[in-house]
Order: sequence, then structure tokens, then C-alpha cells
Amino acid sequence: MILEKICVGSMQVNCYILAEQRDSQAIIIDPGAEARKIRQALNKYKLQPAFIINTHGHYDHIGADNEFNIPVYIHKLDAPMLKDAMLNMSGLFASSYTVKSEIKTLEDNQVITLDGIELKVVHLPGHTAGGIGLILQKPEDKVAFTGDALFYHSIGRSDLSGGNEEALVRSIKEKLLSLSEETRVYPGHGPDSTLGEEKKHNPYL
Repeated sequence: MILEKICVGSMQVNCYILAEQRDSQAIIIDPGAEARKIRQALNKYKLQPAFIINTHGHYDHIGADNEFNIPVYIHKLDAPMLKDAMLNMSGLFASSYTVKSEIKTLEDNQVITLDGIELKVVHLPGHTAGGIGLILQKPEDKVAFTGDALFYHSIGRSDLSGGNEEALVRSIKEKLLSLSEETRVYPGHGPDSTLGEEKKHNPYL
């Protein structure tokens, strides 16, 4: 399996490329900026992007959605953010940005597949109303993409539109910390971690 992390944009977002093998199709998670940099990573493995998954609808995670001409998946509660520059916050900081690509909505516990890859959607409200994590089930397990819900020794902000710290902590504890402590955490910003590390040392949990 190929799992490539690319740090993009001024907000240093972790974009991930996931593929079963070289010369195959790929999933792009959170292409926030720097489409050229993302394409270079795809080309390194001779991958063809099949679709994008946004873990939530903030501009720093969706800013290159339009650059690949492929469908974009997002939780149904955050889908309006892709069409509204004020909701995704681009209208507050830069030129207004909205997603022009085809948008497909996700629900809690939905399973997304591509070739031999299987990802389970877990709804993690609290940073945004429709924030999600993605739990890799095949071709291997013990991997979680946590978006801006869970970081190394921290959690996502809850003071933005749709945020709720109590809901965020509850969703992390119920839907992530119940997984194996060996599960690798790939967050939306910052370094990787494990669920065991976060159980022991994350002051918010």
C-alpha cells in the first residue's frame, strides 16, 4: 500500500495520498493547496487520482479541490461549506473560494472503497458540524486519518463556526479511543501519533 503525506499551504495542512499500489488509482485526502506539489507525489508512483475526501469544509483543507477534475466527498453537514466562501472562511482571509467539482455527501459509518482500499467514515463533530475521521480497514488496519479532530497531544479548535469542544472530546473518546492503541494517527496538521500515545499524554482527553 502507498500512503504519502504532503504538507501544503500556509496553514501547513497534511494532505494524504492513498493507493493500493504503484500505477493504480489513488484517493486524495484534504488537498488544501499546492496542487502541483500533490501532482508530483502522484506522478512519483504513477497514480491516477480517482476522488478527493475532505475531512471537513474549512478552506485550508479544500483549497485545491478544483484542480483535479474528480468528485469530492464530504460529510453531508459540511457540504454547504464547499459552496459558501463565508462558511469555509476563504471569504474572510483571501479571495472567495468555492468548489466547482462534483460533490458527494458522506454519512457516519459509510464505507468508501477503491481497488483494495476500504475506509470507514466516522463522524467526529466538534471542530465543524460535519468533521470526519477515516479508519483504514483494508488492505491493512490500525491507521486513522483524523482531520482537525485529533492532533499530536492536542485536539481541534472549537471556537469557529460549528465548533463544540464537549462534542469533539466526546466523539474522539467514543469513536477513536475505542480502537487499538497501536492505531497510527495521521492528523490534519502536525506530526503523526498513535492512539496509545494520545490516551496517555493528550491533556484534552
